[in-house]
Amino acid sequence: MSNVTDIERLTQNRVVRFFTDTLGYRYLGDFKDRPNNKNIEPEILANWLSSRNVSRTLQNRAINALEKAAAIGSGVKLYDANKEVYRLLRYGIKEKEGTGDHKETIWLIDWNNIEANDFAIAEEVSIMGENKKRPDIVLYVNGIALGVIELKRSTINVTEGIHQNLDNQKKEFIRQFFSTIQLVMAGNDTQGLRYGTIETPEKYYLAWKEANPNHTPQSDISVPTHLTLANANFTDQP
Repeated sequence: MSNVTDIERLTQNRVVRFFTDTLGYRYLGDFKDRPNNKNIEPEILANWLSSRNVSRTLQNRAINALEKAAAIGSGVKLYDANKEVYRLLRYGIKEKEGTGDHKETIWLIDWNNIEANDFAIAEEVSIMGENKKRPDIVLYVNGIALGVIELKRSTINVTEGIHQNLDNQKKEFIRQFFSTIQLVMAGNDTQGLRYGTIETPEKYYLAWKEANPNHTPQSDISVPTHLTLANANFTDQP
């Protein structure tokens, strides 16, 4: 293993520990060699819905509706699929148990009690597309991939991570995976964290800003501190 890989591995390990030890995310593992990684993990989502007393029938219908919304093809673009997924995340899925029943709203995220959701993190998530790619870190909420982070060592400009994210969203790579992603992030220890949404051009990626003017200057904040801000922003948004 090269020294460069060692350095990047240490940074990634530290960020993963930050999410698990400080933010309380559940560690799903290293998904490098795990087959069939997807942006929607049906088993995890079904387990969470079951914990909310959603019947098996409604679980299946909700997961099918989400997967259908996230699908790209037949003229459906990444932006359109992502927008439809967001609508279901925000407003829930309306389904009914049987023919004569009234429709119920099946919530994919508990917006009223954020702590009731299953926050999880996986690293080295290998995704099969037209060409295989492997995002450094993927953040899941109730089994739905909502955040991607590309990390670079401090001597490599954070724009390299942004370019990597943009390349991954191209048709020839793993565009399908990004249909559920709501935050696309890249960072290193010297420049901190930059974030955007799907298809955000490099020049429009933003840096997290401190609300307290007396806080440590932006240039002195480590990646984990930026990620703390990212997590707070993400969980507070309906």
